[in-house]
Amino acid sequence: MEWQENYGNWVLIPSHPKAVIHFLGGAFVATAPHVTYRWLLEMLANQGYAVVATPFVNTLDHLGMAKNVLSSFDSCLNHLYASRILRKRSLPIYGIGHSMGCKLHLLMGSSFSINRAGNILISFNNFAARDAIPLVEQISSMVKVEFTPSPQMTNRLIQKRYQIRRNLLIKFNDDDMDQTLRLSDLLRLRFPSMVTVQRLNGNHLTPLGQDFSWPTGKAYTSVDAIGQWVKQEVYRDLNQLKHEILLWLNPLAKIS
Repeated sequence: MEWQENYGNWVLIPSHPKAVIHFLGGAFVATAPHVTYRWLLEMLANQGYAVVATPFVNTLDHLGMAKNVLSSFDSCLNHLYASRILRKRSLPIYGIGHSMGCKLHLLMGSSFSINRAGNILISFNNFAARDAIPLVEQISSMVKVEFTPSPQMTNRLIQKRYQIRRNLLIKFNDDDMDQTLRLSDLLRLRFPSMVTVQRLNGNHLTPLGQDFSWPTGKAYTSVDAIGQWVKQEVYRDLNQLKHEILLWLNPLAKIS
């Protein structure tokens, strides 16, 4: 499998996909998700999921961003079906978002008619502009600067209109930017028995973890032992994230 660009999206398609993943990354790493989230996305493809990762550029207009992302994804998906790269139109579609990507999936699910079997929302946050953007406090003393919709309006939209019933929310224990528990309260008001929250070891950057090799010489040394230990520590959090995502996507699957 190789990454291909399709209607502005980055696509990775296994030979017999069992579902489609629509992935959206965090605000400042979302312009090249096939690079910044390579380990996570290639893991999903290796497990049989077709991955469509939509890049975006962050602006103050989050609803406009959500609309553009959805339009880009739909154009890509229609082309994949029309060109027979994806043969089964009945494949379930799951959204996966990290940080800002969560908010865009939530806005899409609250503001537009979309087909999703479920969403996985990792490290959700919904800060005001003054808390999310450096120097905005200096600007806002003269001109009011805020996201559209505002954090308060976003919460109201989710509470009243969000239509994706099945959701997995992932919160990392060392993530000071996370607002997952507030989101879980909102979603459980709409779908009391369909929202799962998992707390995992890690931090806000854990989903960005990458594969790396540690070459050893002819003789295994103490330096090699330290390198292998570091690798195991990095992968422990990543593998736990992998396990929870795959288990939720398919509770009966054998996870390798």
